[in-house]
Amino acid sequence: MHNTLPSLASITSRLHLRQLRLLIALSDHGSLLKAAEQVALTQPGASKALQEIESTLGAQLFTRTNRGLEATELGHCVIRYARLIQTDLTHLREEMLAIMQGHGGRLAVGTIMGAVPLLTDALTRLLEAHPALSVEIVEDTSARLLRLLDQGRLDLAICRTSISQRPDLYDAFNIHDEELAVVASVQHPLADAPSLQLADLADSRWVVYSANMPMRMTLEREFHNADLRFPLHLMETTSAFTTLSLLQKNPHFVALLSVDVAQFCTRFGMTRILPLRLHTRSEPYQLVTRRGTMLSPVARLFLDDFARTVAQPS
Repeated sequence: MHNTLPSLASITSRLHLRQLRLLIALSDHGSLLKAAEQVALTQPGASKALQEIESTLGAQLFTRTNRGLEATELGHCVIRYARLIQTDLTHLREEMLAIMQGHGGRLAVGTIMGAVPLLTDALTRLLEAHPALSVEIVEDTSARLLRLLDQGRLDLAICRTSISQRPDLYDAFNIHDEELAVVASVQHPLADAPSLQLADLADSRWVVYSANMPMRMTLEREFHNADLRFPLHLMETTSAFTTLSLLQKNPHFVALLSVDVAQFCTRFGMTRILPLRLHTRSEPYQLVTRRGTMLSPVARLFLDDFARTVAQPS
């Protein structure tokens, strides 16, 4: 095999979709014979195809063991992207079919945790008008969502461009001013306190976003302005479900959530909003698209709905 990777032009000119299907089948079965049967090749034909793939990519993708074929580290990498390509082609066909049948297609939208209630309201309105739409929702940090926008894997996202070193790459509308609340389990010792100061929770274990995320930075400013040391022993997560599970299992934990999420959880008896007033204003949510990208009809419908209802151009 080569010591250097072939050029992208060489790979794209020589690699075929049927070869990618073979890689996935080999990964699933670990057997050349079974993989060959799945993709309608003879075993010698599959062996030759695998050799061609490895030659095209300049790397050994599988090793033979007593248990059959096992993917190498590079093999796992290639198989992962083969699956992504197959998924993208499936989505391509589904969207084309939906458009041809007048259903409108597919929407891939990302959101940060605090904007989930806002997103679900918007999607509910959209689906009421277009019930046959297919929707993919990705919940993650702003940084991750912007990367997915860059890769074309999301049509749009509700997040913040301020975390990017190149916010000029995006078109963004402010759609909601975020308010934050400190929440805890209903069994928290201070759950029924009439009022609290940040110092009352300084020794608590906090469930927070990772460093350099806007919500985390807001909490750090609150501690700084109160002349308090920021907690050392943190639980870091971007998942609302993980946050709620930690609060349920650990009644002394506290977490910082958007008011929208906190009210939703409290309404169903999962948490209690603690009577602590925060003084630092958080950055607003933005509806973000990649600048210069042609939006699909479905994404345009979603964007226009926000423009009519809650969007305020920044």
